[in-house]
Amino acid sequence: MADQVKLHGKKYWIFVLTLLAGTFTMSISQSALSTAYPTLMRYFHINASAVQWLTTGFMLIMTVMIPVSPWLLANIPFKKLFISLLIIFDVGTLLIIWAPNFGTMLLGRALEAVAVGVLFPSYQTVLLDITDEEQRGTVMGFAGLVMGSALAVGPIVSGVVLHFFAWQGVFILFFVVLTVVALIAIQTVLSPLSLQHSKLDIISVLSSFSFIGFLYVLTTSGKNLSWNKTLTIILLSSVVGLIIFIWRQLTNHQPLLQLRVLQTFNFDLAVLLTGFSYVSLIVVTIIFPLYYQNVLHLSPFISGIALVPGAVVLSVLNPLTGILADKLGFKLTLSIGTILIVIGWLGLFVLNENLTIWWLLLLAAIIEGGNAFVMMPATTMGANALPKQFISHGTAVITTLRQILGALGVALATILLALPSSAGSQLQRQQQQFHWTFGVFLIISVVDVFFAAIIRDVSIKSKK
Repeated sequence: MADQVKLHGKKYWIFVLTLLAGTFTMSISQSALSTAYPTLMRYFHINASAVQWLTTGFMLIMTVMIPVSPWLLANIPFKKLFISLLIIFDVGTLLIIWAPNFGTMLLGRALEAVAVGVLFPSYQTVLLDITDEEQRGTVMGFAGLVMGSALAVGPIVSGVVLHFFAWQGVFILFFVVLTVVALIAIQTVLSPLSLQHSKLDIISVLSSFSFIGFLYVLTTSGKNLSWNKTLTIILLSSVVGLIIFIWRQLTNHQPLLQLRVLQTFNFDLAVLLTGFSYVSLIVVTIIFPLYYQNVLHLSPFISGIALVPGAVVLSVLNPLTGILADKLGFKLTLSIGTILIVIGWLGLFVLNENLTIWWLLLLAAIIEGGNAFVMMPATTMGANALPKQFISHGTAVITTLRQILGALGVALATILLALPSSAGSQLQRQQQQFHWTFGVFLIISVVDVFFAAIIRDVSIKSKK
């Protein structure tokens, strides 16, 4: 039975703003946490490796929840699902605020990850479904603004709150905002998607944990630059799990995740475009602070603040690139973005030893600005290449692969920055390692230009 309503005019925009408000707050909760790490280490008497699990564990759980989102959207009215996710996140946040020990905090963080893992692909699916194709670029541009600005706002919000209050104040803020959003959602959020009830495939859900295995191996081996028997067992188990997962999706009449979307060539290119651009974005946010501190010898505070301008550029350009995609076409927009990313990495590669904070600020803005032209427009174009009933599966596939490619990019950057160098001084060795890193990601960004060159603008009319 379909639980479906149409959204127009004022109701449409109130619905969208409520949805984005919840997503924005959850996005901030990810980027804000790293600022509180030193405080949490002192409070719980833990080391840096332990506190990193607040991020690593979050990412792992989020990734395994993403493939479940299409089934949830098809079986639960969106209003109930959205409010339930806000409540789950709130319960997790309350656990963190109350946490008498680090284990309880990890449990709260896991509940937050469950909510975010389902919401992130779901909100994109709903926005794409309720929006006419001619306006999808614009609306998804605003969605990109929300996610991009969270990168800039998160550390600032956390820093300000920590300056005046204990670390629990950061999570109290999230709890209050999301509780208000949940109360507003009771009146403003509707269920615009038709339901297609089906039985949840437990084998597919369990085998999807292979994604956690792959991400764990990538992050652990990349961080420690080592390999052991445990990682081998996890990797082999993950391969077996992935094979089972793929087999179930291709043989089930109603698969958990419709992998046949990958038979659409334009969709595959869109996945690669958004994935590669996300790699550039996340690698910049990780290696630039290292360059600021290890090579330019700037303080952690300055290196953190230096990330804000690039994130602001990303946020400002996101809605503009969405409008540009609707007006001039996605292919041109994607080509501009991929070229900008190449220019940024090329500047880093050429200037390497002569890089100053001002050059780094400019080149980060160019790379992140280029990302605004690629990530959300590619996601939108990928959806445009699919039949409407497959959009939820398409966004889940894109989000999952983007997480995996991002983790792979981080692991690759970590390995490159740890390679032995024959240069003289420690500073020269570090500059050579960064030079290698800049060169590898320059090559990756050039490949993304090729993807943008061969992708085709697709309209729903042409699919019909």
